[in-house]
Amino acid sequence: MKLVELVKKQFSGLGKYEKIFFPLIIILTIAISILSNDRKLATISVLCSLCYTLLAGKGKIGCYFTGILGSIIYSYLAFINNLYGSFLLYLGFFVPSQIIGIFKWKKHLYKKTKDVIKTKLKNKERIMYFVFCLSFSCIASILLKKTNDPTPYKDGFILIFSIFGQILTIKRCIEQWYFWFFVNLLSLIVWINLVIQNQKASAFILMWFIYCILAVYFYICWKKELKASN
Repeated sequence: MKLVELVKKQFSGLGKYEKIFFPLIIILTIAISILSNDRKLATISVLCSLCYTLLAGKGKIGCYFTGILGSIIYSYLAFINNLYGSFLLYLGFFVPSQIIGIFKWKKHLYKKTKDVIKTKLKNKERIMYFVFCLSFSCIASILLKKTNDPTPYKDGFILIFSIFGQILTIKRCIEQWYFWFFVNLLSLIVWINLVIQNQKASAFILMWFIYCILAVYFYICWKKELKASN
């Protein structure tokens, strides 16, 4: 019973349109997965990732629990599709970083709503993050090219921008949504190409497309909350 109450608390605070839109996304994802005969693991990973993005966008600490499960499954699927950059990213970074995120967010929650307190970077910090991302992305792309990665440049940029995006998520910074939009867009292109090559993972195309929309949506939500708190 306590588990049910805990889940309800994590999904509390949804707006009128969110209560309609997010269940529809989940139903649509399951339907497309069934019709496309996708791998069951791919569908589970997508559902976990959708819950993670929803909860993270709403500032709920429960996002990390669904994120850990989704990351483990996604890393396996990336490995069997020779996406070694994504494999290393999810298993070697996302899983441990999300465990860290649980403890970091726990220290910065509103007492009443239990939502995380949002922050933003200074202008100098924004420039620093962007320069570091570009530099390390180029290095990662070169290294992945030597491993015969089929998409070394896309994978390299996804790898590095995702790492910095996750760091900003843990730091509770609104700028994370810039990084996630870029990552989601590149990932969408990668999985479209894989499905064209007859890989059964159509749900991932829908997932990354929805993520692009959610990145914009939650950026607007966080911006409004930061403005109101100031």
